[in-house]
Amino acid sequence: MSRKAAREIAVKMAYEKLFGCDDTYATVSEISGIDAEPLAEDVEFANSIVDGISMNREAIDELISSKSKGWAIDRMPKIDASVLRVAVYELLYDKKAPRKVIVNEAVRIATKYGGDDSPKFINGILGSILRSNEE
Repeated sequence: MSRKAAREIAVKMAYEKLFGCDDTYATVSEISGIDAEPLAEDVEFANSIVDGISMNREAIDELISSKSKGWAIDRMPKIDASVLRVAVYELLYDKKAPRKVIVNEAVRIATKYGGDDSPKFINGILGSILRSNEE
């Protein structure tokens, strides 16, 4: 496995939480058709993201909503909200991966799972968040 796959699993886990599911990394991996045995650090990484989102959800959602120009997070497609939550958590709280990697991965995941406008929408919000944190 890799951080890329672990990040994608974290998005799926965050998405499932919106519907009251608390599936484990292994369950989400299996549902996703991933047969490879995950590394312990990948499972820990994904779980720490999902737990971190839960602990900081109000602040994360507030920031996303403030940068989304008229779109409250509860009105966004749920997959877009999940991708944004994972990326914002990593940008603001985890800070282990380079910011460019976090944004690129969020856009890649949005391209794979979101709608036609999702990649551009997510890139725009994350870019706005990055610019505001540089000031």
